[in-house]
Amino acid sequence: MEVKVFEAASEAGVAAAREGAERIRRELADQGEASIVLATGASQFAMLAQLVEEPGIDWSRVTLFHLDEYVGLPVNHPASFRGYLWQRFISKLPVPPRAYHLLNGEADPAAECQRLGDIISQQEICVAFVGIGENGHLAFNDPPADFDCQSPFLVVELDEACRTQQWREGWFDSLESVPSRALSMSVPEILRCKSIVCTVPDRRKAAAVRASLEGEVTAQAPASALRRHPSVTVYLDEPAASLLRLDSASLLRLDGAEPSRAGGGKAPYMFHVGSEAATHGNRTASPPVQH
Repeated sequence: MEVKVFEAASEAGVAAAREGAERIRRELADQGEASIVLATGASQFAMLAQLVEEPGIDWSRVTLFHLDEYVGLPVNHPASFRGYLWQRFISKLPVPPRAYHLLNGEADPAAECQRLGDIISQQEICVAFVGIGENGHLAFNDPPADFDCQSPFLVVELDEACRTQQWREGWFDSLESVPSRALSMSVPEILRCKSIVCTVPDRRKAAAVRASLEGEVTAQAPASALRRHPSVTVYLDEPAASLLRLDSASLLRLDGAEPSRAGGGKAPYMFHVGSEAATHGNRTASPPVQH
């Protein structure tokens, strides 16, 4: 896992979009078409805005999926992820995508999970764009997450920490109005994607980032499962990275300068997090990748 830290959330989002766009371009060149998974929420604003602007992508050959949706929420609700993706991404593309398969929160939940599961099972996802929640969730897989789910999508119960985050971010007028259930892509399905680009800004996420990158891989920290995937890049701003135990000697500058050895690194920099089996979160340096 590569972790890249930028001074500002906007910089992290732009860099994440550029990496994801390059992966889409490669897939189009190699396979003639591409399928991707998109994340939503406030953490993805900058990333999606940049991804729309990325050159050299024939979106008419790209199929879109997304991670999650609230059960029972109409598409015209401000918090609807279907509405979010239409307003912030699909409608802004230079050409319509080949297809977009959006989770319908107003449909029968089990039937909708089956419908989308049948479709995505026929696809190879070249890149999934994801985030990490304040409670460490991945998509809407709140702790304790099901790491062994056999279905691509499932109906989940949202815990209070997750629902509180949605309310405090302004998507709902009150905590009571936040739905208690959602449709979510499962953790195993996310890990089935060829590559994963994870964008996590804001100090509110710092504890979850630390648990995901430095703690054990456990269902109590759902995003820690990303460390089981062979191709993940995590993009953080400095506040989101503020609780990580960084060794300046292991940091590599993304701008070519020497890392600071006093008080930790100064963004932008990168480091590696080893897999669960290899190093339990210890970092090893490797040459920076330019995007």
